[in-house]
Amino acid sequence: MTLILNRKDVISVLEMKDCMDVVESAFNELANGTAVLPLRTPITPPDGLSLYMPAYLKEAGALACKVVTVYKNNPKNYKLPVVIGKVLVQDTKTGDVVCIMDGGYLTAVRTGAVSGVATKYLARKDSGQVVGIFGTGVQACMQLWAVAIARNISKALIYDISDEAANKFKDEMGAKLNLEIIKVNSPDEILEADIICTATSSATPIFDGAKVKTGTHINGIGSHTPNARELDTEIVKRAKFIGDAKDACFNEAGDIMIPLQEGAIDESHFYAELGEIIAGQKVGRINNKEITLFKSNGLVIQDVATAKLIYDKALEAGIGVNVDI
Repeated sequence: MTLILNRKDVISVLEMKDCMDVVESAFNELANGTAVLPLRTPITPPDGLSLYMPAYLKEAGALACKVVTVYKNNPKNYKLPVVIGKVLVQDTKTGDVVCIMDGGYLTAVRTGAVSGVATKYLARKDSGQVVGIFGTGVQACMQLWAVAIARNISKALIYDISDEAANKFKDEMGAKLNLEIIKVNSPDEILEADIICTATSSATPIFDGAKVKTGTHINGIGSHTPNARELDTEIVKRAKFIGDAKDACFNEAGDIMIPLQEGAIDESHFYAELGEIIAGQKVGRINNKEITLFKSNGLVIQDVATAKLIYDKALEAGIGVNVDI
């Protein structure tokens, strides 16, 4: 039997704190060599893009494949989203596909979770810190949720070019987290924060890195192609740079690739992968004046760990529909 979990099912069992725990363990496995993470396989049919992303976590007993498609004409022609994601969870003993689940909410939460884990290891440990969020979309919500778990936050500052989106974010996340959220009028005001998350669709830098105060921790989330970046060269130069995966950063992340092409930094500026810090192989923050920067590209080990968590919780809760395939 194969368990089918729709988006509502996934939402009902997936909590950020649990997701952060399994994502942290997944990165620890990656650093310790017990994770298998092949390159993703792209296929380009005439109308879109299809990506196949498998991974195996030995210690977690998690084996799965995430399938993501990008079809720009879907909304117009078929009333479907541009991006569609599903995750197939396999039994590690038999190889059978035991669960197929919606991947949209899963992806959003696991992306927030990795920032929460990075914040846990890299941000200052002072209580009552202020978090600043660039962007107020779905991923910005997940960033704030995760950071609020990782650190004792006193308030959040948000900035978005859309007042409507910012006001909606303020109302919904303020109530969800019981947190004071302040909408600011300029990017510079966000730089007053101790922890900054960038979760925008901008292809060009969104703030002046020279104005970032010492001791700040930054989670760079939004940009994910070689020619796009949310972070300018100055902040990359000033910061201790940590990525989810070195290869991904140097092949996909304009945030570090562009400064490298400019000659402003060399490859040695990449300090560590997040897993190396979690596993204790490298030291994270060494003092309260350091600026730390985590660049997230998104690794399928996050999806696989989260999918296993969802599957286990769904079995425990008795939700979903079993199908004999």
